[in-house]
Amino acid sequence: MPRKRRAEEESGARSPGETLAVGRIVRPHGVRGGLLLEPYSELVTVLSAGRRVFLGDARREATVSGLRRHGDRYLLELKGCASWEDAEGLRSTEVRVAAEQVEALPPGTYFHWQILGLTVVTDQDEVLGQVTEILATGANDVYVVRGDREILLPATDEVVRQIDPAGGKIIVHLLPGLG
Repeated sequence: MPRKRRAEEESGARSPGETLAVGRIVRPHGVRGGLLLEPYSELVTVLSAGRRVFLGDARREATVSGLRRHGDRYLLELKGCASWEDAEGLRSTEVRVAAEQVEALPPGTYFHWQILGLTVVTDQDEVLGQVTEILATGANDVYVVRGDREILLPATDEVVRQIDPAGGKIIVHLLPGLG
């Protein structure tokens, strides 16, 4: 994981029975039941052979038999999904994993899903809006904050002072030109 702000999860942020969405099945791939998976985040890498997953709103259980990168997507194989017809039945289905199966990250690191939707407040108590998108720029992520206006905030220690998913907010220090 490239940076602290981009990483994924703080221990204690999960509740029992919670599941985490890792991606969405786009379409079948090939005639032997392969699935093209659009990942939601780097969390998709937890899908190793033998991992139990939950499919769709009904949370139907399945077991991963394989996963490999395919461009910017992944090819997913599930036990029991052995034909194009089986795979077609899973088109547009969300794939989830049990939160307790995901290894906790070091303190101070977060999943993108934990940051999206948080309220952004300056260290002067001015509410700027909510994080609606996270842009990966290479050097650091950029948080897109929408409120009365749109603000792009670099996810650096100089700007982001505190991330509090449990409290629902991020405290930032606005550098000249950012506000």
